[in-house]
Amino acid sequence: MKFHAEELSIQFIETLVPLMPKIKQRDKSLEDQLRRAACSIGLNCAEAAGSDPGNRRARLFTAAGSARESQHALRQAIAWRHISAGEAEAALRLVGRIVAILWRMTR
Repeated sequence: MKFHAEELSIQFIETLVPLMPKIKQRDKSLEDQLRRAACSIGLNCAEAAGSDPGNRRARLFTAAGSARESQHALRQAIAWRHISAGEAEAALRLVGRIVAILWRMTR
């Protein structure tokens, strides 16, 4: 499941590619925060795969936090009308799956 979350994080980034310039044009700070949070998901999942059990759990919690942060950043971008809900639909669906997977892995 961890590797599934890691792979989904790459797909999530791919869905963000067309959205990021639109967000950056209107809110550079939000775009930067979303970029860093989205990158953190997969990086922490990958780090968890090579960690001892205690650190593995901590990295998964960090990945889950970054997924929730990414999800909320997208919702803010929609609320601020930087992007439409339709444009963000695929990204929100993917990050929702990641959040659910990581929630199960940390419980």
